[in-house]
Amino acid sequence: MERLVLKQILEWNQHHRKPLIVYGARQIGKTYLIRDLFAKRYYKNHFIYIDFKQDDDAREFICGNRENRSAVVDAKKIIEYFSLRENRVIDQTTLLIFDEVQEALPIITALKYFKQDFPEIPVIVSGSMVRMKMKREQMVGKQHQKESFFFPVGAILELEMHPMSFEEFLMNYNQMLYQKIVEAYKNKEKLDDPIHNLAMDALYQYLLVGGMPEDVQMFLDGESLLNIRKNMTSLFDNYLNDMELYQASNESIIRSKLIFNHIYQQLNKESSQFKASLLDKRWKNRDLKTPIDWLSTACVIYKSEQLKEFITLPFMGQEESKFRLYLMDVGFLSYQSDINMSTFVNPTSRNTLSGVFFENYVACELVSKGFPLFYWKGKNDAEFEFILSENGNAIPMDVKKGRGTLNSLKKFKEHNHYVKSIKVSSNHLGIDQETGIITVPFYMVFALLNEMNENKNIIVSR
Repeated sequence: MERLVLKQILEWNQHHRKPLIVYGARQIGKTYLIRDLFAKRYYKNHFIYIDFKQDDDAREFICGNRENRSAVVDAKKIIEYFSLRENRVIDQTTLLIFDEVQEALPIITALKYFKQDFPEIPVIVSGSMVRMKMKREQMVGKQHQKESFFFPVGAILELEMHPMSFEEFLMNYNQMLYQKIVEAYKNKEKLDDPIHNLAMDALYQYLLVGGMPEDVQMFLDGESLLNIRKNMTSLFDNYLNDMELYQASNESIIRSKLIFNHIYQQLNKESSQFKASLLDKRWKNRDLKTPIDWLSTACVIYKSEQLKEFITLPFMGQEESKFRLYLMDVGFLSYQSDINMSTFVNPTSRNTLSGVFFENYVACELVSKGFPLFYWKGKNDAEFEFILSENGNAIPMDVKKGRGTLNSLKKFKEHNHYVKSIKVSSNHLGIDQETGIITVPFYMVFALLNEMNENKNIIVSR
């Protein structure tokens, strides 16, 4: 399957002067992207792949051993070891891939010396729990009054991966329909009803299957929805098991699992704002700061911060205790909701589908395109699910299955400079010149966000 993030890897490859670290949750396709899509295509037989979870000798060499041999961070020694072990010359034509580096953190420190002494050698490192292990090691180091881990600030480039977006799902599922949607949005033309319905069908299938590569591949291979759901259950449980890693206490583990397991419940209430008291009446939101930070750092939830009434740029959450949480995969949300799968695939029952699925879907699309998540609350019940920034302007985005109302827009205009607003719904593409509302069908969200990003200088580093 093709992944759009490959373009960023190729951009890095053309001008690499720093090693690249690829972050992301587990089983979202990091190894497939780096090794199978990139290395095998563009380096063919000129790459070395090391998996520190599986390769005991490599892990012991980097981390040291029981004889108190210290960790190895010298790039020259690392190159020499793997060159001799693999019987390969390692030079500028050789790509080094270090995977599952949370099992061998000294490699992260060594990247400083790769950049300093061997900038011509392309190096990519990756792992599912890298950030969590680094955070834990830094905390332990502070407790023992020593620096147990050094992060090479400024010496690396960073890239964050996410599950497959709807754009990626569609381009692998139906390339011709994908091209038709791209062309229609570019020309600002609505699709004819039959094609619009096909695009909505694809969107509903994506809401059910989600963007985890294993599930998408099963769907493309014609596997039954029942088998896909079984696989999704296994993936979901693996995420829960991961929450026992690198956390400070058993209490934090328990709370992390509770939060992750109840995202749908939190969103599917009158106010989507997160409330700790739904999990335990004794808790306040501040009591869950550590596990929420853990889940966010692990990229398994996305946090949206609240903006109130008057908005200033750059956006900054105005109340730390008020936020919304979204699951990083819409398929996980459909599984967590326990809704009957037939609701997604049967056109006659789709009208009963909660707007929560669409809100989480748009949140995931925004994150995949590099947009930070913010929502707006005005007086009374006025709100917008998302606020975007474009050319110094705050752009409200409304996510509604149906027509919605203009009340929130009226309240927004009372406090903020207004240029335009975006309404994402199941309706056709359209522009209301009088109100400045751009209506974008759910299946065209990616095209809208691509257009907004076109004039930005998108780079890998941050």
